[in-house]
Amino acid sequence: MDTSPVTCRTLEDYYHVESNTLEHQYKNVLSGYRSWSELNHADNWLVFPDNVGKNMAIDETSLSNGEIYTILTNRDRHGGERCLAAVVKGTRSEDVINALEHIPEAILDTVEEITLDLSDSMRKIVRWCFPKAKRVIDRFHIQKLACDAVQEMRIKLRWDAIQQANDDMENAKLMEEPYVPVRYENGDTKKELLARSRYLLFKSAEKWTESQKKRAEVLFREFPELRQAYSLSHSLRMIFAKNTIKEAARLSMARWYDKVEQAGFHSFNVIAATFHEHYDDILNFYNKRSSNAAAESFNAKIKNFRASLRGIVDEKFFLFRMAKI
Repeated sequence: MDTSPVTCRTLEDYYHVESNTLEHQYKNVLSGYRSWSELNHADNWLVFPDNVGKNMAIDETSLSNGEIYTILTNRDRHGGERCLAAVVKGTRSEDVINALEHIPEAILDTVEEITLDLSDSMRKIVRWCFPKAKRVIDRFHIQKLACDAVQEMRIKLRWDAIQQANDDMENAKLMEEPYVPVRYENGDTKKELLARSRYLLFKSAEKWTESQKKRAEVLFREFPELRQAYSLSHSLRMIFAKNTIKEAARLSMARWYDKVEQAGFHSFNVIAATFHEHYDDILNFYNKRSSNAAAESFNAKIKNFRASLRGIVDEKFFLFRMAKI
């Protein structure tokens, strides 16, 4: 069965109509776009007070040409009908706050919990517009920071390995000798080992393939600092994975901080400082184990919708269609 999207050009092929004329008629007459009550300000903000619920999520997404919009969604709708509560152009806290003030304060006060990322602007928006709601920092953004710290170390080591290989080749050339790089037992050279280890460092050890296990064994033997960094990242992931109570998680997080301090890795120290700033909001995850997954799912639907249209020509009309759908 053909599941490709129906467009005016598709109808042109089947019904022999002029697609440009049909597109014009649909946009300006059939769709109701020109009589839309939100038309004057749609490209700056849209709010739907009736879609606000007890559990919300706030995130950002790109619609076209890297233009960022702030999206407020109802998590209880699971990305379905009536989940979109607000769309605001940009991420400046002042602009988003001004837009959300078009929602009655009594409705904003009904929000009990809202998930967000580590952005300071998002935190300010939530603190100002949802003063009665519990803030929950999304666990996946936290885990991504730790993964990025591991990858930063791997990339630095890889550049060092590339430089060393270049120096060895130059020396061999000066000595008029053939350059033969040292290969480990799995067949990788040092720079290949570090390049090919990218994906295994994102995964838990139990999910490694046999070749990844062999590569990890060599990698951690040659670069023990990467083993330690990977262990820190994995232990943080396990803190969130365990179905535990908030106070137990607080103790586990304190122990993780101690390990970070002992390791002395700059990137992880920065992460620990960031966590300290958002400590209570991070631990609020253990109240209901809420995450921003619903917001990420909605963002994916926006991107799929955009792809089905082969891109966005008129952002305001795209927002109209998105709001209606």
